[in-house]
Amino acid sequence: MRILLLAHSFNSLTQRMFVELTARGHELSVELDINDAVTCEAVALFEPHLVIAPFLKRAIPEAVWRSHPCLIVHPGIRGDRGPSALDWAILEDRTSWGITVLQAEAEMDAGPVWACADFAMRCATKSSLYRNEVTEAATRAVLEALQRFESGAGPLPEAGTDEVAHIGGWRGLCRQSDRAIDWQRDGNPTVLRKIAGADGTPGVRDILLGREVYLHDAHPAPGLAGAPGSILATSGPAVAVATIDGAIWIGRLRDPASTHPFKLPATVVLKGAIGSVPEIERDTDYGYREITYEESNGVGYLHFRFYNGAMGTDACARLRAAYARALERPTKVIVLLGAPDFWSNGMDLNAIEAAESPADESWRNINAIDDLAEAIIRTDSHLTVAALQGNAGAGGVFLARAADEMWLRTGVILSPHYKDMGNLYGSELWTYLLPRHAGAENAQRIMAARLPMGSSEAVALGLADARFGAYPAEFLAAVRGRAEALAAAPDWA
Repeated sequence: MRILLLAHSFNSLTQRMFVELTARGHELSVELDINDAVTCEAVALFEPHLVIAPFLKRAIPEAVWRSHPCLIVHPGIRGDRGPSALDWAILEDRTSWGITVLQAEAEMDAGPVWACADFAMRCATKSSLYRNEVTEAATRAVLEALQRFESGAGPLPEAGTDEVAHIGGWRGLCRQSDRAIDWQRDGNPTVLRKIAGADGTPGVRDILLGREVYLHDAHPAPGLAGAPGSILATSGPAVAVATIDGAIWIGRLRDPASTHPFKLPATVVLKGAIGSVPEIERDTDYGYREITYEESNGVGYLHFRFYNGAMGTDACARLRAAYARALERPTKVIVLLGAPDFWSNGMDLNAIEAAESPADESWRNINAIDDLAEAIIRTDSHLTVAALQGNAGAGGVFLARAADEMWLRTGVILSPHYKDMGNLYGSELWTYLLPRHAGAENAQRIMAARLPMGSSEAVALGLADARFGAYPAEFLAAVRGRAEALAAAPDWA
């Protein structure tokens, strides 16, 4: 079929839909929903059999849904309606949630339901749940809805009155007043949940050290306590803020009054105002942890969690140092695990943009990530594996390819191109790595494209070596089994 993907932005879920539907032989067009005129023009030009909207922030024009079947992906359980479904689910500490695929009609989120898929909620940020559980459930539900559409089965039977009443129906937009933190009354679980429900957008508006900022990237700060709302310590990019029963690390802030009103390290945004507080070494039990290491049965596992997958100059240098220490251990295999949300998205563009000299910071950052890639390539004491639980983009893809083996979770989406950035010839040594693994023809094909790539295509082209495991826990278990088998292999040498 000809399917038009209509979305507010080409976000992670929309990219996954594009990859999944293209792989199944459908002809896809993607249109960003800017205004009614653009949407109507896109429909007129492409003449789709079906419109699918994975991520919208406004209603589809009536002229479109009256003339074409339009399926909306709503991040809420059946009967739930409104623009902040996942936000409310996190704030209300739901244990399970779901996805509904419904047909667009005049009343928002009230059309016939074509498919549903439920999932268990984790203690995680909205963006993490969206990239993992929501995306997997939405993929299942959209494919089920397509099957019903193609077979002529039509929508699901209507829900019973009792079921609809139990769910509660329409919920309005989750506002800052709903997320507001009361530092004199809220404990760690409540504060973490409020920030998690707004991370990565819009953040929680608050006052820190007399300045209005938006809070992002919150984690428990064990072992710290003090006057609620006060700054207790710093650790790398993060500040520790006291609650009534402990403290939390805030890793990122957004200052709307700044000339750089995007997310930056909290210590950078509050520079000069923090005063004299202890500095706790990062990546320790009591600090703001981004890098951790463990080992088992001859395998060293290096975890790294950089916010939104961005690896600035300092992050690359610290990871390179941690990698060097891991190589000193009596192991045979090193697995670079990244984090569940992102493996790496390459350089930290926010840090570059906010630097005194963006050009100089760009140069430092690209050299630091290239040095890390070279260290991995030159390793001859261990077998190295890049195991991607989460997505990767730009330089992060080729940093992963620096390892001897590159393994992907099946749902991972890669964006392995520099076409819109002047090609960045040679960065992360891709001009050495890519032809070696994928061949010259596939290397050219990969770098010329500017569209997301699924795990199946990545393996077929030679960009990656294997794909397995639909869910992070399943993938990690398989990674451990494979890596420890490599370490025990009689022909390891």
